[in-house]
Amino acid sequence: MTILPLLPARKLGHLFLACCVFLLAGCATGRITPDDAQRVAGKTYVITGASSGFGRGVALRLAEMRANVVLAARRAEVLQEVAAEARAKGGVPLVVPTDVAQPGDMERLAAATLERFGRIDVWINNAGVGAIGHFEDIPLADHARVVDVNLNGVIYGSHIALRQFRRQGHGTLVNIGSVESEVPLAYHASYAATKAAVLGLGRALSEEIRLSGAAGRIAVSTVMPWAVDTPFFEHAANYSGGKPRMALMDGPEKVVDAIVWASLHPREEVPVGWKAVGATVAHRLFPDLTESLAGNIIHHYQFETSTPAPRTAGTLHVPMRAGTGIAGGVRQRMAGEDAQRRGEIRSSGK
Repeated sequence: MTILPLLPARKLGHLFLACCVFLLAGCATGRITPDDAQRVAGKTYVITGASSGFGRGVALRLAEMRANVVLAARRAEVLQEVAAEARAKGGVPLVVPTDVAQPGDMERLAAATLERFGRIDVWINNAGVGAIGHFEDIPLADHARVVDVNLNGVIYGSHIALRQFRRQGHGTLVNIGSVESEVPLAYHASYAATKAAVLGLGRALSEEIRLSGAAGRIAVSTVMPWAVDTPFFEHAANYSGGKPRMALMDGPEKVVDAIVWASLHPREEVPVGWKAVGATVAHRLFPDLTESLAGNIIHHYQFETSTPAPRTAGTLHVPMRAGTGIAGGVRQRMAGEDAQRRGEIRSSGK
């Protein structure tokens, strides 16, 4: 096992990712064009986790292109707010309150969509939750809920969507993975495990589609973002003792566009941005080194520079009203914490 000092490893990790930039040209997602927008108009998209973060952003982006957007999440009242905004942008929304971990809810989601719109062109499995902390400090019930939402929910949605795509002869399934689908992070154990499974699921399904002769008409794409500033971190269970922090966080806009782009130009795997691509390439070339660097970085951010926070199950079992935006304000909070810490260091004379 590679053992590296924490701070040098953090700096080396950033440099290591940057060295992979030359590989990005063939991996980057394209921009959404006016032709793409025309292709979206009138199509029916099912979007889970639509009350905040990527899901809300994708729903509103598609509404601008005049798509039918089926909004699924647990928070019915928040979905109504998203629907009103989507309608104002020119989309046709349908609200279906859904817990993706409940197969019956997912079946009702599909039935309501077909009753209203007659078909499903794209199904986006976006709903996701996380639990932060030492693996053994996180209650088993929380680990189980992470698996139920992030993996079982994706399996339920994928099963329903693919059966419908087979019936109608076409369709695109977009599953939201993570850079952790490829590079597992310490203190995110069950989350990393589910995201790796989502990537494996997508790869297996793509082979089944190819072998059945449906490639070109039915597709599965796994979108893999870097850490992104969304309400995910406010909603996550947290047993680390500190507020959630991550290195070099992206804004949600590029991921929202990447998800829409993948629905129109599906690739088996879509890492989003140079950091996600760099981490993925680095892990395939140097897995042990990449995992050591990633582990040291998250340890530094989560346990050495975070401010105290109480233990919480977040929204795993019961949804909360807070955190309904597309962005989460994490970067702004971290900047304030860092400025305060620097001021305290200067005042202490260290």
